[in-house]
Formats: sequence, structure tokens, C-alpha cells
Amino acid sequence: MPAPTDPPTPTSSSPSGARRSSWGPFEAIRGLRPAGRLPQVTPIRRILSDLPASADPYAEARAALEPLRSRIAPDARIAVTAGSRGIHDLVPVVKAAVDWLEEAGAAPFVIPAMGSHGGATADGQREMLEGLGITPESVGCPIEATMETVIVGTLPDGTEVHHDAIAAKADGVLLVNRVKPHTDFRGPIESGIAKILAIGLGNHAGAASLHAGGIPALGGNIEAAARMVVAQGKILGGLAILENAHEQTASVELLTADGIAEAAENALLQRASSLLGRLPFDELDVLVIDELGKDKSGAGMDTNVIGRCWVHGIPEFESPSIAAISVHSLSPASHGNASGLGLADVIPARLLEQIDLHASYVNALTSGAGGARRSRLPMVMEDDEAAVLAAVTMSGRRHWSELRLARIRDTLSPNELMVTPALLTEAAERFDLEITGTARDLAPAGTLGGWSER
Repeated sequence: MPAPTDPPTPTSSSPSGARRSSWGPFEAIRGLRPAGRLPQVTPIRRILSDLPASADPYAEARAALEPLRSRIAPDARIAVTAGSRGIHDLVPVVKAAVDWLEEAGAAPFVIPAMGSHGGATADGQREMLEGLGITPESVGCPIEATMETVIVGTLPDGTEVHHDAIAAKADGVLLVNRVKPHTDFRGPIESGIAKILAIGLGNHAGAASLHAGGIPALGGNIEAAARMVVAQGKILGGLAILENAHEQTASVELLTADGIAEAAENALLQRASSLLGRLPFDELDVLVIDELGKDKSGAGMDTNVIGRCWVHGIPEFESPSIAAISVHSLSPASHGNASGLGLADVIPARLLEQIDLHASYVNALTSGAGGARRSRLPMVMEDDEAAVLAAVTMSGRRHWSELRLARIRDTLSPNELMVTPALLTEAAERFDLEITGTARDLAPAGTLGGWSER
């Protein structure tokens, strides 16, 4: 049944079985619960056809590297980068690079390319690689890590360009990264090979240096810094991974060194943008997101999906338009780094216990203007149901029977949703959406229900 016509008012009733762990100053919200009853939700799926998909990313990566064979000297120490989170086939692509280099006569090893992530420590970055499945056993070579850098030059605005000290001593560097639209800015070069080179291999010092000039200048600085490092002559090129809207590998392609931060990388970005998964609705009152995390997006939630950038000096998205967002957990692979949580409006109290403030704030401070608004703490409510009720209450929708609410697992999965009746009616009239289940309560017993049929 729909909630009352008038906006509900908070009550002090608390659900039975509420967790009694101490919340410190947040004990004040214990029992604070917006009134009203949430409409039921129904699972739907976006139908995506003719999506490009790689049949064998490992084999495709090996084949892509063949043009570099003449550049591989016997026993050359070649650093292979790894570090970006949420890449579906990162392990097989890195493994392919290592195997190919060994067969070509080189001595490959893996280095983290994470900027300030992992708490800005070498051990923290090794741990993060392990969380991504990158271990000496899985890729077949050693992993070497450091936070030390060398300064390779200075940009016209005074920005120092840093480069990983281990990579600088290697005989060559092979970059591996996914190419996709950036979450903070728009430009000819966004997230991809140039970024992993300029920021990822800049370690904490380099990432902080490039971000210090503000996000509006970041894209141009990434391009200039990447070109400066390429000019040192040790960058072999990059394996560019493109993913489709199902987060599957669409293709793995070689970007040669002279194409990094140039037109060739821009062409890959344009292809990646056309493949990006997006919400099937342009306007929502509430978006419920089960999980955010650094393995989902560098911003915790992909800003291209939620339509929020919230960075000073960067224009906001025209769509989608979402009045309120609730987020309900932090992914284990984030290791407590809740960067981007400030993009949400409401969270349940249990999410507070998953946050490592030190890791989160190091990331935010390194990001500069990219961390200022996104590192804020959203409104905290007692449990999942209360968080969603609060989001609905603040969404501006007077009649809850008309509520446009959608739930997704994370921003990597915007094509599978649960929706309220108002959106279900729209979905039933669209050829690109199908109903995949039956109606059920969104948050039975105060916690989010499962996605499978009950």
C-alpha cells in the first residue's frame, strides 16, 4: 500500500532486533525513524544486444603485444603495472603480459601503479594488489613496490612530475589499464594509459602534485606529465582494456608509446564511452545503491552513472537527475577507503563501522578538489530501511504511490535494478527493459532484501 499523501514526520519508534553496538556520538540517532511505508519493488533488467566481447582476453593481450617484440632485449627488466580496481580481466591480462615478456627473453616483474592508494605505503599497495588477485603465484613473477619517486621534470605551471623509482631504474615499462571516462573531469584524455603513467606511477607524491592544481587543470596536467615520462624513452606502451556495459572485456589493444596522451588514446576513450553502462532512467527520486567501493570506481561510485560530480570548477551532468541517493555498505576490496561516500545523501549506521578514516582521508587529501565535497559524511540513520525512508522523505515526492525509486547493486551494475510501481509501469512499455521477477519488500525487517526470488 502507498504511504500517506502528506510527507511523513520522524518518529522515535525503533525496530525490534536493532543492533546495540556503540555508535559513539551517533547514538543520538538511535530510534530516529521517518514514518511511512515503502512501496514494493520488482526486479527488471536492461536488454543489451550486440555488445562486443573478447572470447579470450589472455590470448588477445598476447597477440596485441607482438609489435613490441623487436624492442625487447635479452634479460631486460620490464616493469608491468597493475593497480586499477574493478577491471574484470585484470589478472589474465597482466599474466598474459608477463608470459609474453618472458617468452620474448625479458625478466618481467609487476609494480603497483596506484598513486596514493593503499594508505600511501608500499605494503598497503601490495596488499591491495593481492585483493585484486595479483600475486607472484597468479601472475608468475615477482612484485616490487616502493613509494619513492624521481622527479623527471616540471610543467609550465610549476607542477613537479614524479615517476616511480623502481620503474625509473627498469629497462622498460609496460602499462596495463582500463580505458574509460573519468569520474572527475572531461577532456580528450581521461582515465586510461596516460593516467596510470602520470598518476599511478607517480605514487603518492606525484598524485598529490598533479591534483594540487585543481581538477579543472588535472586533465591537461595528466597529458603533459605522461608525455614527459614517455620522452624518457623507457615506456614500451600500454595494454588498453575496454569493457562493455556488462563489465566484460570488449577488447584488449596495444597503445604504443607515441600514442599515449595523443589522438590514439582519445580514439580508445571514445569507444569506451560508447560502451559504458548507464541507468535506463534519466530521472529518479531515489537511487538505492547496495555497495560503493574503490573496486567499483575511483570515486567509490561512478559519477557517470549517478549523474553527480560535485567537484569545484567542473560542470554537473545534465542526466541522470537523482534527488536522493542512499548507500548501504562498503566493499571489502576497498580496505576501508570510503572515498566518494559524500556523493550519497543517506547511509545506515553499520556502514560507519566499515570505514578506515585514515585511508579515506589520505585519498581525499591527495585528490585535492576531488576530495573536498566527496569526503563528507552523509546523513546517518539506524538501519537500511530507515536510510531509504529518509531518502524518500527528502526526495520531494509528495505522493509515494508515484515514487520513482530504483535499487542497484553498485554502479558497475546499472542494468539490473529493482524498481517501484511507477517505474515498473514505464519499464513494461519499453522494448529494452524486461521484468525478471515478482514484487517484494525492499527492506524486510529493516535490512535490504536479497536479489534472488523468495
